[in-house]
Amino acid sequence: MVESRKTELSRIAYEIRRGALTAVYSAASGHPGGSLSIADILAYLYFEEMNIDPKNPGKADRDRFVLSKGHASPGIYSALANRGFFPVDDLKTFRQHDSVLQGHPDMKHIPGIDMTTGSLGLGISAACGMALGAKLNGINNRVWAIVGDGESEEGQVWEAAMFAAHYKLDNLAIFLDFNGLQIDGAVTDVMNPTPLDKKFEAFGWNVITIDAHDFDAIEAACKAAKECSGKPTAIIAKSVKGKGVSYMENNVSWHGAAPKQEQYEQGMAELDAVIASLK
Repeated sequence: MVESRKTELSRIAYEIRRGALTAVYSAASGHPGGSLSIADILAYLYFEEMNIDPKNPGKADRDRFVLSKGHASPGIYSALANRGFFPVDDLKTFRQHDSVLQGHPDMKHIPGIDMTTGSLGLGISAACGMALGAKLNGINNRVWAIVGDGESEEGQVWEAAMFAAHYKLDNLAIFLDFNGLQIDGAVTDVMNPTPLDKKFEAFGWNVITIDAHDFDAIEAACKAAKECSGKPTAIIAKSVKGKGVSYMENNVSWHGAAPKQEQYEQGMAELDAVIASLK
């Protein structure tokens, strides 16, 4: 990828982080850590990879995206807003009683949301159904999903993995956000799901491991997923929880907590400084 495009995608990713942090602060609740860790993946998918149209969110041949770790909704809402599906200012209504932007994505009311998620394990299962449905109906599109590392402790994730391999869903690729932390602590302490790469390989998947904050690596992984025939692809994306906000990085306390005003202002200043350096 040319440097100018990487710079632009980095700027977009930090704008996504900015919007996610604003949403959580405005609501005084939400999940910032895992929203910030997936911002680079969201920037690449929504601004480089996927066949989507903000002016026609429901077009039949669009690529689908499922945020299986639905609690990271501030991240996907910010990506959609920055992509033009709805105004960025709407992020300030996050979790308010009269807003469509609730704590988990809602496909009935939010343009650009392809699946209502929140119950962990449900999203990847729905993504498998979308991928199989596309094959059965002869639709040439792709299904992308983001799965949490803590979410991978759910048995339903592995039922979906078995299903996807059995039906040779090579139009499906998931990013497994491996930031190493879940609400109760380190994933390896709560219920160790590692080695995730070997598990997905054993279930019959094409597996790629990348740095979740490296756009060259993200691009190469997406290309490899599209070129793989007969297997779904799992991209193990090693990320930093709370990426971009110094006091949140690798800090499990920010899995599901909202910053106070001083913390919000510090975080926004840090994000704004990076954005300014990328212009």
